[in-house]
Amino acid sequence: MEQLTITTSQINEFQDVTAKIQEIIRKKGFNNGICQVFVPHTTAGVTINENADPDVVKDLLYGLDRIFPAFKEYRHLEGNSAAHLKSSLIGCSLTIPVENGRLCLGKWQGIYFCEFDGPRTRKLFVQLIEGK
Repeated sequence: MEQLTITTSQINEFQDVTAKIQEIIRKKGFNNGICQVFVPHTTAGVTINENADPDVVKDLLYGLDRIFPAFKEYRHLEGNSAAHLKSSLIGCSLTIPVENGRLCLGKWQGIYFCEFDGPRTRKLFVQLIEGK
């Protein structure tokens, strides 16, 4: 298993980590199987979405803030309940097929690390599982 360190600079932020994950696949000489990506944090997540237009990320963050605004009425004492809710909705893991050494993503897709309680230094685990 490989570990990436992700440094975020703001409360809500998506970072495209596709190239970093593809580089792990290349360095390992991994050809065919699946790539499991996991975020071990309760206020962060990982998702696949469009990486061609940066406004898509802005719209996603805007939409998540509309669904889960920061309320003083939340009971969690740390004050980051909205981040926990966003993380639960987005999820903490992905499984992506790998064929001929390449992530099997669509033309417009990228893998995003999602920060909801930054700025922070975070971990992202990448596990490569061989297939036939």
